[in-house]
Amino acid sequence: MTNLVYDGTFEGLMTAIFEVFEYRFSDVEITPEYSFKQENLFAEVHKVITNQEKSERVLKKLKEGIGKEGLNKLLLIYLSENERLERIILTIVRQSVKFKNENVFNNLADETIIEASKICKSVGREIHRMYAFVRFEKLEDGVFFSKIEPDFNVLPLIKNHFKNRYKDQKWLIYDVKRNYALFYDLKNCEILYPSDNFNLNNLDVLLHEEEKNYQKLWQRYFIKTGIEERKNTKLHVRFLPKRYWKYLTEKQRN
Repeated sequence: MTNLVYDGTFEGLMTAIFEVFEYRFSDVEITPEYSFKQENLFAEVHKVITNQEKSERVLKKLKEGIGKEGLNKLLLIYLSENERLERIILTIVRQSVKFKNENVFNNLADETIIEASKICKSVGREIHRMYAFVRFEKLEDGVFFSKIEPDFNVLPLIKNHFKNRYKDQKWLIYDVKRNYALFYDLKNCEILYPSDNFNLNNLDVLLHEEEKNYQKLWQRYFIKTGIEERKNTKLHVRFLPKRYWKYLTEKQRN
């Protein structure tokens, strides 16, 4: 058994997969360094140094077999944070190399492909929910701020949607669970990591006065337009899961 330990990035994972073939490793485990624990004293540890050239060579080869759509699926699996993601992706790569003239994602009888398809479907559903449920709050400095806490690491996947949709205003979407954000300044959209003293509890004092009034009006409208006799909580929760409620303006009660 050989443990390949990489830096946790997608490029690092592709480098690790390249080295599986380069060094002809057969019995392997690929593990990000932040979660690696030496449990098997007899296993060899192979430290992977992320290499852009190796990563691109893997992606180029894969594109020939599974196409651009297949590569996007691998990215979805990676961002799913599934505990088996490295093993799933390595298995798919090995199958793609073995069956050069086939798109292995079409083999829906294979257990790994079935698992991968389910993961991609779940991540895709979460992306569309972010499109619908992200709520921005205008701050005093004019930046529109939003908090999200998705099940999967979808922030990089929703970047272009919000950049194109809100191209005329500055905005910041902060992933509470993973402690990083996307910031758009009217020109560029970049990933930001907040400082240690970043405190969401102080957000209310930073809200623009116009935003506070708007939120009160929206909450009042939401209550007044609700018809008690037609209330269907079960259906409502089905389309709007409760885990999103704490970041929705209309669900807050002052």
